[in-house]
Amino acid sequence: MRLDLATWPEVEAYLGRSRGIVIPAGSTEQHGPMGLIGTDAICAERVAAGAADLAGAMVAPTLAYTPAPFNLGFPGTVSVPEALFEHLVDEILSSLEVHGFDRFYFVNGHGANLAPLERAAATVRERASADVRIRSWWDFEPVNALRSAYYGDWEGMHATPSEVAITQSTHRTVPAGLAVSPPEPLPPGYVERHAGDRHGPPDEHRRRFPDGRVGSHSALATPEHGAALLETAAAAVAEDYAAFTAGGSREPA
Repeated sequence: MRLDLATWPEVEAYLGRSRGIVIPAGSTEQHGPMGLIGTDAICAERVAAGAADLAGAMVAPTLAYTPAPFNLGFPGTVSVPEALFEHLVDEILSSLEVHGFDRFYFVNGHGANLAPLERAAATVRERASADVRIRSWWDFEPVNALRSAYYGDWEGMHATPSEVAITQSTHRTVPAGLAVSPPEPLPPGYVERHAGDRHGPPDEHRRRFPDGRVGSHSALATPEHGAALLETAAAAVAEDYAAFTAGGSREPA
């Protein structure tokens, strides 16, 4: 059930049986020559919706305007400051707490969201009995097994074939164009050093990765891959959400 498509009596009835809610978080940023600007938001939203259907959970509207300053050198990218995003998340959770929600499960699709989401989660845990869990849709072993089997090292870091494949299965396939050739391979350790989208200024980032791909061979994506990835991720998230809302121990601050 989508929160924005429910009535208030339906939300009230839901709260009578569950206090959990799934919140997708993505971005609005370039994803290479064949990746949709809304890729991160689309992936988070569709995985969250699939998981919610399986778990009988409510889903909040997707957070799509998030920090992406490193990609402002590419047309279409919209970025907001980390502090603003963190404050927005805190206000959203505060509103939901007023109504009785107390288990907030974020399905994330954008690395730069993680630090501000974690800070907002720590604030929630400090002030109330509510709890927050943050999982990126690719965090789960069955999902990573598929990514590895399909793409190996060409999964890369940004404009990945796995996320492009999901958007192909849910929206449309864009001709490869410049992405038909493999990008420059990333040096060893690059992904680990830049985890959480720790990239440089936008002009520097575009010079380093002129077509927007960061070690990712987007053209390997297929809609069939996307459908399998989406189904696998939704099942993994549904299982994790059920465990989180079952009343176990709180997430570490």
